[in-house]
Amino acid sequence: MNSLLQQLTEAVGISGEEKEIRRLIRDLIQEHVDEWRVDSLGNLIALKKGTGESDLQVMVDAHIDEVGLMVTDIDSDGTLRFAKVGGIDDRALLGKVVQVGPNKIIGVIGGRPVHLSTAEERDTVVKHRDMRIDIGAKKKDDAAAKINVGDRAAFVTQYEELGETALGKAFDNRAACAVLIELLRGDRYPFDLTAVFTVQEEVGLRGARVAGYAVQPDIALVLECTPAYDLPKKEDVSSNVMLGHGPAVYVMDSRTIQHPRFVAHIMQVAAAHNIPYQIRQPGGGGTNAGAIQPAHGGVPVASIAIPGRYPHTPNMIINLTDYANLLKLADTVLRSLQRNLFEPESIL
Repeated sequence: MNSLLQQLTEAVGISGEEKEIRRLIRDLIQEHVDEWRVDSLGNLIALKKGTGESDLQVMVDAHIDEVGLMVTDIDSDGTLRFAKVGGIDDRALLGKVVQVGPNKIIGVIGGRPVHLSTAEERDTVVKHRDMRIDIGAKKKDDAAAKINVGDRAAFVTQYEELGETALGKAFDNRAACAVLIELLRGDRYPFDLTAVFTVQEEVGLRGARVAGYAVQPDIALVLECTPAYDLPKKEDVSSNVMLGHGPAVYVMDSRTIQHPRFVAHIMQVAAAHNIPYQIRQPGGGGTNAGAIQPAHGGVPVASIAIPGRYPHTPNMIINLTDYANLLKLADTVLRSLQRNLFEPESIL
């Protein structure tokens, strides 16, 4: 059992309320870094000084926030209205168990029971605005004594390992956070490494935008978890990325064209060290690279991700070998960085 993944995925950290997961990560890294601080937005920024062989300033990013819910009102019957924090499909909500607020009050997301629904209603997706969180309160005052409007609600999911795969909530992006923690626990790099555990990625890359300007790196590597479109499929069509085929290297997404020489370097390193990898098909989505890249006149940036099935739901599945290979690839790439790869003259 990977205890680090278990700790990180079972911790709570909805966008904008990341205190629990931030404190956990701080406790896990503080003996392995030279400095750490928390900025005004809530990013945890840690410096691991290098050996002095290189003057590069390298930033590695992994966001700590997860999607979830926020209480918006309490009805007279004691049930809770809610809004979604981050991109969650309404189909993933009904019947799910959540923990609400700082006291982690347990509740169930409910709606009209199937026995009392019309045939037309059963053929349509119930909208989250028609659902409620039931915490067992009898009336509004009872619920208001335990819950405040603005409280976050996180899914309740126990981490499990299923052979070569693992199941849990918030692998997006706690799996990459685990990789970054392991990098900090390793030997020093030739350069100073600034690890940034960023907040509010799921609601607009906000933490990374602040961190990119504050750190002012020469180069940045973003570690992520990306959707695996290998199950389910109606026909034999090309998938985006697949479990068990290695970490996914980004080329382009909706926000960023990754630095071409950095991407090429990652693939060359993977091939030279027999580390399996796959190319994430260019297209939609995005990572914190989109916020870091334009900081302070431009930062060469690339993203590598762990493929995961069923993202932004209470139950996500990753392959543990992909996780191990992301750690190996990220470490090997970092140890091979040379300034001449990223100087402006290199693209002429």
